[in-house]
Amino acid sequence: MKSVVFGEVLFDCFDDGTRVLGGAPFNVAWHLNALGQRPLMVSTVGKDRAGDEILQRMRAWNMDELGLQFSMQYPTGSVEVELQHGEPSYTILEPVAWDDIQTDLLPPMPAEMMLYHGTLALRNATNRSALQQIKRRRDMRVFVDANLRAPWWDRQDVLRWLADADWIKLNQHELQDLFPAMSSETEGIEGLFHETRANSIILTCGKDGAKLFQRDGEHWQIRPEQPVVQRDAVGAGDAFASICLLGILQHWPMQLILNRAQEFAIAVIGLRGATTDDPMFYQNFCEKWGM
Repeated sequence: MKSVVFGEVLFDCFDDGTRVLGGAPFNVAWHLNALGQRPLMVSTVGKDRAGDEILQRMRAWNMDELGLQFSMQYPTGSVEVELQHGEPSYTILEPVAWDDIQTDLLPPMPAEMMLYHGTLALRNATNRSALQQIKRRRDMRVFVDANLRAPWWDRQDVLRWLADADWIKLNQHELQDLFPAMSSETEGIEGLFHETRANSIILTCGKDGAKLFQRDGEHWQIRPEQPVVQRDAVGAGDAFASICLLGILQHWPMQLILNRAQEFAIAVIGLRGATTDDPMFYQNFCEKWGM
């Protein structure tokens, strides 16, 4: 089963002048590729120097570029990132190239696939149409990362996109945003199961780790054994999601998925930005995990 990753690719621009490849879906694709999966990344960049750089970086990383489109109308995306005590806040520009994923430029989809997408890239009709075209395939599973970014989300729209997901990932704040009247976390998770067909929900809890719930009532939990020292938290959730996807594709047990996802996310927190082009960063995990 091949993974198909749909959504934004951009540059995260930090206030110290650092500029790092990013975008939640691209982060996931980058990590999966480095860990041996070679996903199909479906996105759009501008016909500009930043777009050329992204293509060159993808080629150097041996990523599948068949899903990368080029927009003559919009520039390559960028996000201004401000860090306060390691926690990021984002200024997301619009319109940009990743808002312009064209249905008629989509590459052939694999016969069997795991589709990953978030919600930010669905802020316009063009991308929603392209995603619906991909989802017409029957032999597929869907992993959705809620990844809510104000002001580009609406509760009913998000619940509609989550409705046909097999796997849902979100954090505690996003669960509260989707179910503001919930009296407990359990009530929110039950509400999400009621609103969707999902069999599994992953809830990340920041410094308190993460939880995995299944529709049949089974659940698992992981907490860091010691306080996490972070450089910045940009991309930590994407790192977690990428290992969850890897674990699903590799048929790892649920507790092992959580353990390894947390281990990898903690390592990414030690980076500046969400990705690195140091192959040894990934090779260490491949060797440790027997891949």
